[in-house]
Amino acid sequence: MTERRHSANSLLLRLAMTLFAAGLLAIAAIFLVPAVGGNEPPLWLYLTAMIAAPLGFVLALVYALMSGRRAR
Repeated sequence: MTERRHSANSLLLRLAMTLFAAGLLAIAAIFLVPAVGGNEPPLWLYLTAMIAAPLGFVLALVYALMSGRRAR
């Protein structure tokens, strides 16, 4: 059972890191699109930044709390 729990925790961490990185890339793209192209960024960039970065951060916190040592 420990092996299965470790595998689920590892998957949760990968998912959290992927979502957070996608959110950060969307935030960077929001600033780069007007600088490079001169027009407004598309709506999906704003939505990705608003959803992916905070969700990835929360999932990383959940992972940290689940994988921490239990107090005796």
